[in-house]
Amino acid sequence: MTTQPSLIAMMVSALGLTGDEQVLEAGTGYGWPTALLARLAAYVVSVERWPDLVDEARLRLAGQGVGNAEVVLGDGTLGMPTRAPYDAVIVCAAFPRVPEPPVEQLRTGGRLVQPIGHGGQEHVQLYERRARGLVHRRMVTAARFVRLYGAHGYDQH
Repeated sequence: MTTQPSLIAMMVSALGLTGDEQVLEAGTGYGWPTALLARLAAYVVSVERWPDLVDEARLRLAGQGVGNAEVVLGDGTLGMPTRAPYDAVIVCAAFPRVPEPPVEQLRTGGRLVQPIGHGGQEHVQLYERRARGLVHRRMVTAARFVRLYGAHGYDQH
């Protein structure tokens, strides 16, 4: 539920945020990455599948006076189409491939960072959205993440 802060910093840095982006985060956790993203981007929509973590993240963000981030209960693999398009997407859980819905919600020229693997031994990858889909840009780092569950991830049952 909590990812090492230095790892989150590397993932966020790879997005190359300049301050005016709209960001989609899949996997809020306790909200620390969300708060960081909110300081570096114009607006953050974060989707979390666990109700208790949604409540906790909302409280923490409000306590820090973060007003440009929205935490939503839902399936992060589906993204949040009602707020699209996004300039950047960060997926904070592992799956062997990038889920298609967040890619479709990413603006052309936008960046996406996600740990690619089966859960436990991944490579965080940076992609860029082009007219024909995602283009791999570089490996950010090796890491260990929890698995990505949802309609376009691992089965939740």
